[in-house]
Parts: sequence; C-alpha cells; structure tokens
Amino acid sequence: MSISNLDKVKKDQCAVIVIDMQHDFISPGAPIECPGGREIVPQLKSFLDWCRTHHVPVIYTQEMHRPEKVDFGLELERSEPEHCLEGTRGVEIIEDLTPHPQDFVIPKRRYSGFYLTDLEILLKGLDKKVLIITGAATNVCVYATTLDAQQRDYHAIVLSDCVAGTDVELHHAFLRNIDYVLGDVVDSPTLMRLLQKS
Repeated sequence: MSISNLDKVKKDQCAVIVIDMQHDFISPGAPIECPGGREIVPQLKSFLDWCRTHHVPVIYTQEMHRPEKVDFGLELERSEPEHCLEGTRGVEIIEDLTPHPQDFVIPKRRYSGFYLTDLEILLKGLDKKVLIITGAATNVCVYATTLDAQQRDYHAIVLSDCVAGTDVELHHAFLRNIDYVLGDVVDSPTLMRLLQKS
C-alpha cells in the first residue's frame, strides 16, 4: 500500500461497498462461515457511521439465489454448499449492519458486485470513481468485485480490518495479491485519517 497514492484520494470521489455481510457467511454455523467475520463488525459499523456522517455513499451487495437453485451457475460444482436462498434467514444482511434508509442495496447472483447488476449505473449516477471495499469473503466476492472495479478503471481500496475470508490463510494471501496488482490495502483508521484531510 502506498500512502502517497492514497493522499490524492478525496472524500467526494468515494463510495463504500459492503459485500455480502449476510447470515450465511457471518453467523455461527453458517454454510460458508468466514473466520473473523463477526470480529470485523464493530470496526466496519464504525467506518460506515463515519461515511454517512461525511456524505460518502454506502452501497451493500446482497448475494441471493432462487429456491429452485437455477441461478447458482457453476458455484455448487465446487466445494461450496447451498447458501443465500431467497426467503431464508441466511440471505439477510446481519442485524448489526442493517442498511440505513439512505443506503443502497444491490442484489447479485454471482461473485462480483458488477456482474449483471446495476452497480456501475449507480456509481455513474453518484459520480464516484474510488471504491472502498469491505465485507466477505476476501478471497471470493471481495476479490471478484475488486478485480472488476480495477478492470473498469475505478480506484479500489480494500480495508484490511473490515474484510474476512473463507479461510485465514487465503484471506491474507488475497489481500497481498490485491495490494500487489488491483488496488490499495489499508486499515480503516488510516483511511479515515487520510480522508478527513480531504
């Protein structure tokens, strides 16, 4: 992470994306429980409150699949169990991070928040080119969304203390890879301090 690059980022360029902080990834015993997922909630909640206070738009993604399982694609051909079925508690965003009325929620059927969603239309309408990415899972949907953001020429910033992976080792490996080739990896206190000056 290069602080010199982040020094150029301004609050009014930013939107924050909260990826898939849903019961099927975060709650105890969840089908795809992300280690550390519950531990990141306090700092993520604090960061989102800071964003709302400073007029940084908050966008949630919410993975969801039809009960008939016709829109999973190839996901279930790997090691992932069924998850985020519409009409179940598992698909819901956890209560501690319930979206506020002014926030946006983007349903998605695939790993990336961009794929066949209206996320990019929303970002264009908001006139945002810097995406602060948080949520789960670091090595799956966070990575896929960050990759798609970078390929679309958005400046991606992933908050290291506000993401959790499906596996601790993969979590750290993917953060290193994101920082290497896709965007900046920084913790939320550092980013808030830098944006406070902008």
